[in-house]
Amino acid sequence: MRARIPVLLILFVYCQAFPQEKPDTKNWTVTFDGIGIFSSPRVTDLNGDGIGDIIFGTGRVEFHTCDSAVIALDGTNGKMLWHVRSIDHLFTSAIFLDITGDHVPEIFIAGRSAQFMAVNGKTGEVIWNFDRSQGGVQWFNFYNPQFVADQDGDGIDDLLISNGGNVMILPKVSKGRYPGNLIVVSGKTGKLLARAAMPDGKETYMSVAAIATQDGKDYKVIFGSGGETIGGHLYVTTLSQIMKGDLSKAKVLDESKNKGYIGPPLWIDINHDGIHDIVANAVEGKLLAYDGKTYKKLWSVKMPNTEAYSSIAPGYFTGDDKVPDFFVTYAVGEWPDLGWSQQFMVNGATGKIAYTDSLGSYQTSTPVVIDVDGDGVDEAILNLNVLVFDQFDNQTMQNMNVIIDFKSNEMLQPWDAYPGSNLSSTPWIGDLDHDGLLDIIYCHGTNLKKTYSFDGVRINRVATGIPIKSAIKWGSYMGSNYNGIYDQKP
Repeated sequence: MRARIPVLLILFVYCQAFPQEKPDTKNWTVTFDGIGIFSSPRVTDLNGDGIGDIIFGTGRVEFHTCDSAVIALDGTNGKMLWHVRSIDHLFTSAIFLDITGDHVPEIFIAGRSAQFMAVNGKTGEVIWNFDRSQGGVQWFNFYNPQFVADQDGDGIDDLLISNGGNVMILPKVSKGRYPGNLIVVSGKTGKLLARAAMPDGKETYMSVAAIATQDGKDYKVIFGSGGETIGGHLYVTTLSQIMKGDLSKAKVLDESKNKGYIGPPLWIDINHDGIHDIVANAVEGKLLAYDGKTYKKLWSVKMPNTEAYSSIAPGYFTGDDKVPDFFVTYAVGEWPDLGWSQQFMVNGATGKIAYTDSLGSYQTSTPVVIDVDGDGVDEAILNLNVLVFDQFDNQTMQNMNVIIDFKSNEMLQPWDAYPGSNLSSTPWIGDLDHDGLLDIIYCHGTNLKKTYSFDGVRINRVATGIPIKSAIKWGSYMGSNYNGIYDQKP
């Protein structure tokens, strides 16, 4: 663990000659009181001005209603476009599809207490809410949804999503833990089209990642079971099996007796056979890679004394532009005693650790990736919580975005730190206004003492002077396309 270093010293040590924030009015900050955020911001144009708008989920403490559980902000100035009420916290990240025919995408977002809804992108009106009386089972938390091709013949793509996790059960208690489910619902109406229970009877907390088969007739789906203190399995199955309501033929990729699989996996080709392979985290601090055709293990690496709750950031970090590498941030310790974060970069060709550091206090935000300087080697942008101590040893928290330069093994901090902390919201990076320069959208709590808090949220747009010289392929939670698929094509 790093020593207690005042934040001013951190800034002095790591600041480099680097493009700073643009000195104009494009930067903005908005604060909302009385809510907390675990959702990651997503971007789409809702008001037709050609500039990306920002959508995210929020809420209050478990089982409390919130009148602003989904918020849409104008990307130009941060002004609220609309907000939506929910009976509980919406912690997932939005995906978008126009189902009304008005050429404005609708928002699909989910969260606690079986909340899963479609929201009109233009007006903020709720089109449908998932009916919890469907399916004949007890519903729990929904995780990040994914689109699949139309299954009910109405001409609109449908949604694949996982549900599970009984928050009322104490850690390490197995009784009362209902099996998680994978379900498919109609994108148009929210009607339940299929439900398939976990084949091992365990809970699930993992967001699915689905990819179309090469013939386009089906989907391969990665999912996982188990939790922080309950063992489980990492699986791959097909959408057709889910539609039949039977996961008994799902292929077991990995098993953990004491911990499960939580962070979203990804599809990525690392052995150059033209078929996307599987890379996933296990809670017990393992990064795993499997051949996407045979499902044989390609490599695995264990990070001692860590646990993994975030997702994975792929990029070309080692200078080898043929095989992508993987950057992860894990928690040090054992849940719930997690106080610090440790970062690892794994060489995708060998499965060997090529970089390690220990930066920031515990959070589950995932890094995003861009080639900042255009040299062909990717850098990662990592959101950090920094502990700040005054002369009386009083502790407060600050939140910042830093650049990890794997070529020079340096951490660069070109942007300001803000008071507060971030538990799990991954930044969005891209070109919000199409000016060719990098924009960063990120969210964090305003509480100076606690990460798990519901008393304020701050949303920031940072318009940088960094030119975007190549396509950003991993610029958000679960990637720039929000689906857990990394496509090496330009």
